[in-house]
Amino acid sequence: MIILYVLIGFLYAFAMGGLLLGVTKLSKFSSEATRAQTKFTIIIPFRNEIENLPMLLESLLKINYPPNYFEVIFVNDASEDASVVFIQNSLQESTASFTNATFQYKIIENKRFSASPKKDAITTAVSKATHPWIITTDADCTLPNTWLASYDAFIQKNDAVFVAGPVLYRADHTFVQQFQHFDGLSLQWVTMAGFGWKHPLLCNGANLAYTKKAFLTVNGFADNNHIASGDDIFMLEKMKQNFPKQMHYLKSEAAIVTTQPQANWRSIIKQRVRWASKTAQQDNAASKIVGSIVFATNVLILIGLCFGMFQRDFWPILGGFFTLKLLLDYLTIRQSAGFFRSKIKPLPYAVSTLLYPIITVLVVLKSLSGRYEWKGRKFEKNA
Repeated sequence: MIILYVLIGFLYAFAMGGLLLGVTKLSKFSSEATRAQTKFTIIIPFRNEIENLPMLLESLLKINYPPNYFEVIFVNDASEDASVVFIQNSLQESTASFTNATFQYKIIENKRFSASPKKDAITTAVSKATHPWIITTDADCTLPNTWLASYDAFIQKNDAVFVAGPVLYRADHTFVQQFQHFDGLSLQWVTMAGFGWKHPLLCNGANLAYTKKAFLTVNGFADNNHIASGDDIFMLEKMKQNFPKQMHYLKSEAAIVTTQPQANWRSIIKQRVRWASKTAQQDNAASKIVGSIVFATNVLILIGLCFGMFQRDFWPILGGFFTLKLLLDYLTIRQSAGFFRSKIKPLPYAVSTLLYPIITVLVVLKSLSGRYEWKGRKFEKNA
């Protein structure tokens, strides 16, 4: 038992140390004002997002970029609320006080042909896109007014066909939001580390850009349409196979997209089960190895707590193991929070660290059933 804890502890330290170094290898991008050259088609799939649309639309209207250099395609995925009408009315009633009250937009209906509603929505929109660069986000996001300008400046200076951008969870004082904030910081940290090593592991579809030509070259989401989630990860893997030297991460505060956290713990579990559903289908060996080490570390903490109830002399071993994890996790969160200029509240962070092993194991166990529910729909893991 002791040997197992030493082995996993070593592997966890090695993995986290490598990722920490990877983040330092990724340079922060800062650009001077340049003349816009890149034309974008922003794709936003939505389903029953009436509560989140006001912030999204307001941020779109405030984007500081030539209106004739971008268009927005909203893809309605069988919404049952008034989302479509709200978008139409809001944009029609927008005033000249907004920078881009005249940008081009269209609302289209999703054309379903696979087991993945979101992939279908993106594919449908790409077929109607008139600009060379596709940039995706979600309906529960808020976009910075420098969003497109930062991508444009980066694309002008780099040979790129795929650019991942930073995503930050909003968080108030409630613990349920603080937990997601820390979790989001850790995921962004892994994302930056992978790109820092030029071996991307993760990305987030809430802030993701690629050329329409590259999308068509890799045949879109073909070969993974049977998996309901993973529009971002599977696109990353296909792009990496075809354009390994043209994959980038836009590490810029000017490009940070903020997204809404889930409202309660039940929704958090559902969301993470959905995320877990695509893991087994990934071809990225490095991502699977890191994920396995993290999962084993969390499982050993729970096992240690149970074992320590019967073997009191085991507590020092568990204490050392947990302290190592706590220290490494804090270094990762601190490094990520530094870029996002986010504060780490000690008490919520400490409680999150204690709760994380339970959430991780629970999500994995629930994902074994092969079924999950999201936005009022039921999915089969390997459908």
